[in-house]
Amino acid sequence: MKKRLKPIPKFKNEDQERAFWAAADASNYFDFAKAEPAIFPNLKPAKQRISLRMPAWLIDGLKSLANQRDIPYQSLTKMFLAERVKEELAA
Repeated sequence: MKKRLKPIPKFKNEDQERAFWAAADASNYFDFAKAEPAIFPNLKPAKQRISLRMPAWLIDGLKSLANQRDIPYQSLTKMFLAERVKEELAA
């Protein structure tokens, strides 16, 4: 026997929609057997610009290491920070 799906209500704004889906059982509104994988090729991780003051010797060291690896020093800095944050959060 096939389950009859409920119609999705109309929402006045995103807050109302968010509250609805936080409490609703999506299986009453969607047939997940017919679901297909979604691909979002243009999505990029959100980035936020910061201003960070560092000693000149540290920047010079980052630039030297980045030059050895043939990558921009800002990318290397992000890699180093990401690795350290991951380590600290795992501890």
